[in-house]
Amino acid sequence: MLPVELRIDRAKRLLQMIEQDAPLLAVRVAPLSLECQESAKSHVQRLAALTRAELRRLMNEKAVTESSDLVPQAAD
Repeated sequence: MLPVELRIDRAKRLLQMIEQDAPLLAVRVAPLSLECQESAKSHVQRLAALTRAELRRLMNEKAVTESSDLVPQAAD
């Protein structure tokens, strides 16, 4: 499994790409029917929402891991 920092970085980059691509997406789907345009835009919105949720989950996981690292452990 990849380290949490790497997974956070990947999620951030994906979200950034989705957000930066929004104007170009509108141009790419313009020739399509209205229904197909709405479907494509809806899919991108769902993907962005899922990516934001995953990013929040990963940030929480990192915070929990870091806080548990700060708790003193009993010596053997």
